[in-house]
Amino acid sequence: MPADERFAVRRESARASVPRPLTAAPAPAGVPLPPGLALRGRLATGARRPEAARGSGRGGSGSRTPRTGRGGGPRQAYERARRAWDRPLTAYYVILGSSLLITVLGLVMVYSASMIKALDISKPATYFFGKQFLAAVIGGGLMLIAARMPVKLHRGLAYPILMVTVFLMVLVQVPGIGMSVNGNQNWLYLGGPFQLQPSEFGKLALILWGADLLARKQDKRLLTQWKHMLVPLVPVAFMLLGLIMLGGDMGTAIILTAILFGLLWLAGAPTRLFAGVLGFAVVIGFVLIRTSPNRMSRLACMGVSEPDPEGGCWQAAHGIYALASGGWFGSGLGASVEKWGQLPEPHTDFIFAITGEELGLAGTLSVLALFAALGYAGIRVAGRTEDPFVRYAAGGVTTWITAQAVINIGAVLGLLPIAGVPLPLFSYGGSALLPTMFAVGLMIAFAREDPAAKAALAMRKPGVRWKTMRRRVKKRSSGER
Repeated sequence: MPADERFAVRRESARASVPRPLTAAPAPAGVPLPPGLALRGRLATGARRPEAARGSGRGGSGSRTPRTGRGGGPRQAYERARRAWDRPLTAYYVILGSSLLITVLGLVMVYSASMIKALDISKPATYFFGKQFLAAVIGGGLMLIAARMPVKLHRGLAYPILMVTVFLMVLVQVPGIGMSVNGNQNWLYLGGPFQLQPSEFGKLALILWGADLLARKQDKRLLTQWKHMLVPLVPVAFMLLGLIMLGGDMGTAIILTAILFGLLWLAGAPTRLFAGVLGFAVVIGFVLIRTSPNRMSRLACMGVSEPDPEGGCWQAAHGIYALASGGWFGSGLGASVEKWGQLPEPHTDFIFAITGEELGLAGTLSVLALFAALGYAGIRVAGRTEDPFVRYAAGGVTTWITAQAVINIGAVLGLLPIAGVPLPLFSYGGSALLPTMFAVGLMIAFAREDPAAKAALAMRKPGVRWKTMRRRVKKRSSGER
């Protein structure tokens, strides 16, 4: 047999050995084929796809959206980031993460900024760090308790916390019980190296009590009348302010006033009413500043770049020196020069200046970003809730932390007078750290109370996920493998 004939025979036998695709049998009249069988029948009979579908496939000549990289372009990246930010648990994780990062970084900077001060008073280098670490551990427990407490229990604690705080603030003014620190009579001695500043708890007390009061009045639709909006909120706030000012603590009084204005703004106070209360507070503040040479000297130190020949504005000027010598990335942890006795209060009011000197602009911008994230998450919690108490309390806590951070950092930068308030969660001071961490736990609890966040947290529990998987898995027969 010739070679070409043998090749043709082998080719025919090879074609015969390949199994042919199943073709759909012709359906009876009026009986449609199942979709899968009809599709296989069309493919087997050589039916071709439409040109538009063929062209849109891989390698086709149809129109395609051009890709601008692996991520799909900046617009797609923005959409993915926006969807991720709009998830139900975003505020929960941002509040928890940013507050913990600020606290941990604050512990590091307290140790670095206070070691020289501790050695100067014949104490171990870890003296102030140990006290701050103990306060952070106790504050972490308070934050966990507050985060797990229901909203009704927080409302129930409003009046007891207010009464206990007022009682302690009265005790501060009793001779022999209260203590004076740096000219301010606002401390209670607890024994050993521990002291307590009740006015720091007054911020938390005003927020919880004011939020409960305004929520109950809103439920009764009484906030449309100005007398119900102001009474008894403003008189009680002025009572707390009076007790604080008796001790000479102007900085804490400013923060308490900011909290009061925040609550009134959230309650929808009219512009004329809001402006009236603000004007009254400005007049009182002006009188208190004009009648105190110490406060007038602090006001005169705004924007100075060097101390005067008589030694005035020393702290403000050396705070600017510390920030200016830090550069982009700082001189390194522990390498600050200003903390060697040049800058007063390097671990409390002016710890941000030491942070700028040792960590540079990158470190200070990181701290600012963490506070901005915490403030935005608090606004998000207050804006997305339907519970009036949650809205007022979350807004009050956000106003408290944000206003105090702005006043502290503004004083270090020379943009505001030195008010003597610590940087929240960052500066040394257990009396300031404990109520602030409890307030952060309060916001975490509010973020968890959102219905969408509740559903998302419930789905992440191991038991719920296992039950969901069991429902989705189809049971097999005993003989099926």
